[in-house]
Amino acid sequence: MFDIVKSDLMLLETELLSVIHSPEKLITDISKHLIEAGGKRLRPALYFMCTKSRVADMEAIMPMAIAIELIHMATLVHDDVIDNAATRRGKATANSCWGNHSSVLIGDYLFAKAFSLVANKASSEMLKVLTDVICSMCEGEINQNRSTFQTNQKESDYLGRIEQKTADFIAASCELGGLAVGLSIDETKALREYGYSLGMAFQITDDILDVTASSEQIGKPVGNDLRQGIVTLPIIYALEHSPHKEELQEIVQTKNMSEEKIKRGLAILHETDAIEYSYSRVADYLQYARNVIPANILGEHREAFIAVADFVGLRNY
Repeated sequence: MFDIVKSDLMLLETELLSVIHSPEKLITDISKHLIEAGGKRLRPALYFMCTKSRVADMEAIMPMAIAIELIHMATLVHDDVIDNAATRRGKATANSCWGNHSSVLIGDYLFAKAFSLVANKASSEMLKVLTDVICSMCEGEINQNRSTFQTNQKESDYLGRIEQKTADFIAASCELGGLAVGLSIDETKALREYGYSLGMAFQITDDILDVTASSEQIGKPVGNDLRQGIVTLPIIYALEHSPHKEELQEIVQTKNMSEEKIKRGLAILHETDAIEYSYSRVADYLQYARNVIPANILGEHREAFIAVADFVGLRNY
C-alpha cells in the first residue's frame, strides 16, 4: 500500500539510524533497538504521501518525516514505562531491557532530537502543529489513566480519548505533508480530515484486535486493555448490551485481575455484537476518509490513499 513512497521510507530508515547516533553509547544502543524493532512507519508514510501532491525536494521534507517517527517512538517508550509493558511487536521493550529510568530519558531525548532536526527548517505553523499534537497526546494519556477500571463510560468518552491519543497525531502527519509542499488551506484541511478519520479507525481496530487476535499477531498479551482496566469500545458496548453486564462490570473494576477473570470477561464480550458494532464504526470512519481525499489527487496516488484505508479496515496486527 506504500509502494508510492517506498523509496522515501527506505531512505527514512537510513536517516533514522544516522540521527540517533550519540557519543553516549547507551543512547545509541537503546535508540537503535527501538528502530530495529520495526513498525508500520504509518505516520511518516502518510506524511510522504501527502507531499506527493506536488514535486518536492526530498532534502527539504525528510527532516519532518524523521521528526514525526522519532516523536512516535518517544511516545511508545513512555507508554511502555507507564504500562510496565515487557513486549511490543513481539520484542522486548526498552524498559524491560534497560529499566524505566533510562527509558524515560531516551523518550525525552527522542522528543528533543525531533525538534532539533526541524527547528530551523519548519515554519512556525508546522512547529505549532507538532507541539499541539504532543500536548493532545499527553492529555489523552492522562484522560485514559484517570478513567481506568471505571465502567460508567460512554462511547463519546472513548472517542474523545482516542482522538487525543491516536487520531490527532495521524491527522497532524497528513496536515504537515500538505504544509510542507504549500498546498492550499482547503487541500491541507482535507488531508488532515483524511488522517483524522484514518486514525480513529486505526485505534478502534487496535482495540478490537486486543480482544480478538492472538498474542503472536499483535505482539502482546490478548486482553491487555481489560487487564489494565482500559475501557475500549467493545467493552463499552458489552457493558451496555450484555445480559451479564453486572458480572462484566465487576470484572472491569477488578485491579490485578486473574487470567480466569480476563477469559470470562472476554467470553461475555464475545457473546454480544460488540465486535460487529465496533467494526461498523471503523467502516464509517474509513468511508469518510475515502470521501474526503482531495479531488486533485488522482491515479495511482489516489489509489494509494484508498489502499491505506482498506488496510486499516482489514488488518489483523
